[in-house]
Amino acid sequence: MDLPFAMGRFCTTEGIENLTVGSDFRAKDFANAYGVLIENGPLAGVTCRAVFVINASGVVTYKEICPEITEEPNYDGALAAAKDATSTSCCGTCH
Repeated sequence: MDLPFAMGRFCTTEGIENLTVGSDFRAKDFANAYGVLIENGPLAGVTCRAVFVINASGVVTYKEICPEITEEPNYDGALAAAKDATSTSCCGTCH
């Protein structure tokens, strides 16, 4: 839910390259589609802390929604899922 320039600044500060960032700040389409929009309370209108890994075929292969926004997700699990999702093995759609 961060603004694009803030995400870009974060990537620069952390030395993250070859990443395209996107912001759901205005429309909240992603937050609504994936069920991560906080609807009530002092954080209403922002997303909860969540991690989704989507493979090249558009299939969600990993999902973690943290019960509290202050909790960190399982980064090791997410990174392992991302590595699996980007492996060069056949996706099964070729004939």
